[in-house]
Amino acid sequence: MDIRIGILNAPRELSFESAQTSAEITEQVESALNSGSVFLQLADNKGKLYIVPVAGIAYVEVGTEESRRIGFVG
Repeated sequence: MDIRIGILNAPRELSFESAQTSAEITEQVESALNSGSVFLQLADNKGKLYIVPVAGIAYVEVGTEESRRIGFVG
């Protein structure tokens, strides 16, 4: 699952892949935003933990689970 998080006042977004499903990630983001949490914590495929201040989140984009194509498409 591709995840991209836009950070306020930052020129680049945070982008990584996670083994979690779209529903799990959406639930974590909604929970952090609605509960008044200070941080959102998400882990990637390699075990890295990303801790993002909730107040600085501009957007969260959760991609689809689709395999990447290799070669030419005709």
